[in-house]
Amino acid sequence: MSRRPRLLVDLLSYTGTKGGMETYTQQLYRTFGEMDTGLEIVGLASKEGGRRDLSWFPGEVIRSRISGENRFVWAAGELLATGWVAGRRGADLLHSPATLGPWRTQMPAVLTIHDTLYWSHPELMSTPLYTGPVKWMETRAARNAAHVITDSEAAAVDIRKYLHVPDDRLHVVPLAATPVPARASDGRPTGEVLLLASGQRRPHKNWEGLIEAIALLPAPERPRLVITGGRGDDPLRAVVERLGVADTVELRGWVDEDELAALYRAATAMVLPSFVEGFGLPVLEALQAGVPVLCSDIAAHREIAGEAAVWFDPHDVASIAAAVRVAVTDPGRMARLRVEGRERARLFSWQRVADSTLEVFRTALAGGS
Repeated sequence: MSRRPRLLVDLLSYTGTKGGMETYTQQLYRTFGEMDTGLEIVGLASKEGGRRDLSWFPGEVIRSRISGENRFVWAAGELLATGWVAGRRGADLLHSPATLGPWRTQMPAVLTIHDTLYWSHPELMSTPLYTGPVKWMETRAARNAAHVITDSEAAAVDIRKYLHVPDDRLHVVPLAATPVPARASDGRPTGEVLLLASGQRRPHKNWEGLIEAIALLPAPERPRLVITGGRGDDPLRAVVERLGVADTVELRGWVDEDELAALYRAATAMVLPSFVEGFGLPVLEALQAGVPVLCSDIAAHREIAGEAAVWFDPHDVASIAAAVRVAVTDPGRMARLRVEGRERARLFSWQRVADSTLEVFRTALAGGS
């Protein structure tokens, strides 16, 4: 009886602190664990990831000493260690789910690229010193990969443009949303308009533009805005104080699942003001939770929400403010968007993500395109 093909999964970037890419990895492999994939799955974890609960991973986990938080150690691990370990463990296939991967492998590799922001919007990167090295690493990983997966057609356009991945090696697999756990005791306070925003404090997220839009509204029209997702000293605190909106804008920082569930239950709408995204998981999570979405009119967001959103120009503070005013003044439209959003979210599922990804894996194992 022949053995199952062995898949080595590159988990070096998984540390529990990196947001959407980690959600993708966790949900994809949790879903694989509920399927008969026909694969033997082995994970190579970072030092930090290996200390976390990895019960969602459907196979053996190799706990390495490679730090996923030290950029230089992690980069060396991505370039060299993943391919070496895959070879040592007799892997037939390697999957790197977080945009970067090995520069050379003995076996076919599948690379998931979530965005190409260092190429398309280098001015929005918070660490310009890394722009050149990251672009070089992305180029090497994409050249080595037998197949590349990405989250949206918008991201695929840029991958073709900047990384020159041909269509027969490029696959668009839209992500899905993870149900937000809700507690029955949570509810929306009577008369309060609460806007929720969630994401890391990276420049392309455009949080400063959102806070400026809140400040632009007359004080009686300003909703309560809660922005989650920051860690440590929040750079947005100085913006809030400068604009004098500390009484309506709350910087909540990193929140656990229970706290996030409470915020979803209380939210009138979710606001996503990004200048650019490879996908935009918070948009889809809000739609699935029945929370109306106010979001920037960019290609990736349009692919997710269709017409089930209030759109604005992220480069125009007045446009953002106008969208916020809709949430404050038009409860009927918010009610319609709750229904339309849930309908739209049904188009996306982690089972579809897993099935499509597994099809790419099988194609790579067969040596085809």
